[in-house]
Amino acid sequence: MNEVICKLSSAQDLLPLRTRFREEMNCQIVHDSIHRREGWTLSYLLELEGSTAGFGSVAIGGPWKDKPTVFEFYLLPEERARAFDFFEALLVSSGACFFEVQTNEPLTTTLALTYGRDVTSEKIVFQDCLTTALVAGDAVLRETTPEEEIRLCIERRQGGGEWLLELEGSVAGKGGILFHYNRPYGDIYMEIKEPLRRRGLGSFLVQQLKCECYKLGAIPCARCNPTNVASRKTLQRAGFVPVAHILIGSISVAR
Repeated sequence: MNEVICKLSSAQDLLPLRTRFREEMNCQIVHDSIHRREGWTLSYLLELEGSTAGFGSVAIGGPWKDKPTVFEFYLLPEERARAFDFFEALLVSSGACFFEVQTNEPLTTTLALTYGRDVTSEKIVFQDCLTTALVAGDAVLRETTPEEEIRLCIERRQGGGEWLLELEGSVAGKGGILFHYNRPYGDIYMEIKEPLRRRGLGSFLVQQLKCECYKLGAIPCARCNPTNVASRKTLQRAGFVPVAHILIGSISVAR
């Protein structure tokens, strides 16, 4: 059987493959931006008989320092019959001991679970599916980040904008949209002051942030901890639907 090859490359050199990966995913890719952070990732080219077969990405910096973690793996469709061979080659070459995958990417998820141990869900990933018409009394949204600054964040795929939710002239909560993700996605977050919770303000705030996101030409998405029932319900009331988990765990292969 022909030997598969895994060798160090660069995120820039692998950009055509990463573009295909993004197109096939067709969703928010939570860790897409860490390729742009110097020293945070290692990129590997996968080959068979001298021809490009795919790539793998391993996080080594930031929260993953001293925890080499496979977070992306892509093979061209015609090479996927040997997916296990390529994945093992990546693990051996990179020395990765952990994984972090989105379950709406089936190939990487299947491979990670085959070799993974101590698997847990770190986050639930949501996508926008429903348009809502929630009302919250006289609550209004006020932008606190200038639009020019927000659009610069979108262009740089870094940072984002913030808004305040005001009720009867006082601040009831705040939220924002982050753009540390593949185009055109923006990740929504929010917080309501404790005395004003359980009144529907959180879902109203998320709904309004979704509208702002669309106005900016982006697609809203969101995440929350699987155990945070209140956040899950808030996002769902505002039209978000769960589509994936971010799974983490240890990983090993016979070397």
